Amino acid sequence: MILGDICTRGCRYCAVGKGKPPGLDPNEPENVAKAAAAMELRHAVITSVNRDDLPDGGASVFAAVTREIRRKRSSCRVELLIPDFQGDARAIQIVLDATPEIVGHNIETVPRLYRTARGGGVYEVSLAALRQISAFGNGVVPKTGLMLGLGETDEEILQVMRDVYSCGVKLLTLGQYLRPSSWHLPVARYYHPDEFERWKQIGEDLGFIHVESGPLVRSSYLADRQFAKFAAK
Repeated sequence: MILGDICTRGCRYCAVGKGKPPGLDPNEPENVAKAAAAMELRHAVITSVNRDDLPDGGASVFAAVTREIRRKRSSCRVELLIPDFQGDARAIQIVLDATPEIVGHNIETVPRLYRTARGGGVYEVSLAALRQISAFGNGVVPKTGLMLGLGETDEEILQVMRDVYSCGVKLLTLGQYLRPSSWHLPVARYYHPDEFERWKQIGEDLGFIHVESGPLVRSSYLADRQFAKFAAK
């Protein structure tokens, strides 16, 4: 996770600290790349807090990290999980121009629950980000993820899957929401592993090239394997 550990938003499902973030570390891109090289990584997943305090939301740091990894560990695949950048298409373009292999932006939940769960987020803004990622081409694979267990209905899950598929998303992750603390939203429902398997099948029947679905699945869960399954198809 780059750009610090303090988020400018207060989503009711996320355990990351909220408040006023400190300044940026100018050495972060180089240090992340050095770590990737030292660990001989084959696949690096880079994400961040929301940095709505920055003019570009931190997009230039995502791009710099990607390019530094390319320089120091050229065999390492780069996967970025980006925020919505408040709908700033220029910021998203900065990220895309660095040409990471995968760019993900998580839709997280169904539109009815955005106001409750995702303060500062707008469903249509997230869809627009996914459309822009998909339209970029140049080998960049678009990806998104959805949490289950916040109170969504089957019909709402299916509609979100259709929405993101229509945006051009190729990789989808589905995982169980778990409550980080008593301040966070309670779990409305725990899904059985068989249900996750059913949603995986539904997603792949819709046309997603690969759906990673299970109670413990998160965006970075066996991310290299997710990409390998995608590439094999």
